[in-house]
Amino acid sequence: MPPQKTHPERQVPAVTETAQGLPRITIQVGGLRASREPVVLDTVLGSCIAVCLYDPVIAAGGMNHFMLPEGTSSENPTSARYGVYAMELLINELMKEGGDRRRFQAKVFGGGHVLRVQERLDSVPQQNIEFIRSFLITERIPVIKEDVGGCYPRRVVFYSHTGQAFRKRLGMVEAERTAEQERAYRARLGKQKLDGDATLF
Repeated sequence: MPPQKTHPERQVPAVTETAQGLPRITIQVGGLRASREPVVLDTVLGSCIAVCLYDPVIAAGGMNHFMLPEGTSSENPTSARYGVYAMELLINELMKEGGDRRRFQAKVFGGGHVLRVQERLDSVPQQNIEFIRSFLITERIPVIKEDVGGCYPRRVVFYSHTGQAFRKRLGMVEAERTAEQERAYRARLGKQKLDGDATLF
């Protein structure tokens, strides 16, 4: 099993094993992982975004999971729960595995309106969607697949060595659970002053 890379602002992902004997790593908010070794990365998304990056030449890939495009000046600017930094980290981690950013391909998921707010341009899910589209255009990383928006949560499973991603739309029970988790998480952020050594979960 490949060693895990850690960062003081990121949770160490839980690792289990798939039926095929591959390490299965769950990515939470503010988490990410890139690997040249075959691993299965999975996450559940509400209004958050997950980006799966893949380099087809070396058959290596990675995934992140971020909550907002960027933080405020009073928050940690280098937190992987924010899209700007989460993307920089994922690109850098995949390059450390031997990837070439000129070959990177992206698959983008999430941005669901699971908190029962009206879909509008200034909503958090829409901000996340617009951010990641703009970021990938600026970085000249082609989007091979995109499944964003709507009013439902998603589960995403990504195979790092093949670039395959599978998305499952979750039902109302999961929608309520995901929405409640996001509400609680944002409430905690509002009450806490986080620093670089904080453990989010």
